Amino acid sequence: MSRLARVCCAAALLVIAGGLAQVHADHRAATLAVTMTNDPVSNQIKVYDAGTGALLQTLSTSGKGGVGGNARGVKSYDGSVFAAVNNGSNTVAIYRRHGNRVRFDKLVSTTSAPVSIDFGHDHMYVAGATTVDSFVLHGHSVGWMDGTANLELAGGGPPPNGSTAQVGAIDGRQLLVTLKTDPSPGTVDVVPLQDGAITGAAPVAVSAPPNTLTPFGFSVYPDGTAIITLAHSSHDGLFRDGAFVAVVAAGQAAPCWTTRVGKYVFTANTGSRTISRVIGTGRNVFVDSAVAASIPTGSPTDLDAEAGVLGVIDHGGGQSHLSLFTYNRFGELAAHGAAIDLGTANANGVAIMAATDRDDD
Repeated sequence: MSRLARVCCAAALLVIAGGLAQVHADHRAATLAVTMTNDPVSNQIKVYDAGTGALLQTLSTSGKGGVGGNARGVKSYDGSVFAAVNNGSNTVAIYRRHGNRVRFDKLVSTTSAPVSIDFGHDHMYVAGATTVDSFVLHGHSVGWMDGTANLELAGGGPPPNGSTAQVGAIDGRQLLVTLKTDPSPGTVDVVPLQDGAITGAAPVAVSAPPNTLTPFGFSVYPDGTAIITLAHSSHDGLFRDGAFVAVVAAGQAAPCWTTRVGKYVFTANTGSRTISRVIGTGRNVFVDSAVAASIPTGSPTDLDAEAGVLGVIDHGGGQSHLSLFTYNRFGELAAHGAAIDLGTANANGVAIMAATDRDDD
């Protein structure tokens, strides 16, 4: 082979290698931020690349939105499953991840208008207006409903419409549902489980502490304790073994939504347009930073964190926005790009789906 031919071959190989590298870069596994438009007639989800802020997909939920005053209207599981409530249709839309996209999988029906979702202990849990349901989870596939229970107020009777705020599993034996009933203090329902399934037994209805109001969002630690916001009195409470064991002033107005990263719980304070960083122990709760970040575009209405990314939804100026932050091992937040206009006034919920090479089929 002549020297000229060898040089040409080498150049061609470099071009091919560069092209393959570009293809590989274009197909990197991305962390996704997924939101719900919450349209009361034709609900949709929007999927964003959390690294670039680019909109990747807009998909129908095959149902009606319209939920409000809730936490975790959308939820992801293991970076591979995403679920969104169709409050106006009594269904939950389930999606499976495929690369850097999600695909609609199925609808499951609920026993009352769905409000909040959680995953855990081989189940998906859905709290509705008056009931809470459990669904079997096989790997990354949501199956049939295997349990349901009626929600109850601490003073007796079913919750009025609009009371249910959030559902979350404590362990395989119990889950919590928060109920807001202003001007009365509000209720935390402790719902019995057996091997993760709702048994159908009546929940233990626990009143919010004296001089507090509106148990709303919460995050659970591995030891079974939970930090619960008491939104309308601007407190944070520590819930353990079926009771509130500590309450502190939040130092910000209307802490409502929460998400946990290790020992840190971040609260979204809708009245102050801020994010706080809180720490819970077995007996106490401490405000580590009253203002860990500010949300200048509007009042925050939900948040989620995973894989070094924290996403916050806010409402302001007739629009909804998605703000993305990075966090370090000290729970310190740094803004990542400009806030994203979601193109709708009443977006509800955000779920961060960690990058994965798994492709569910």
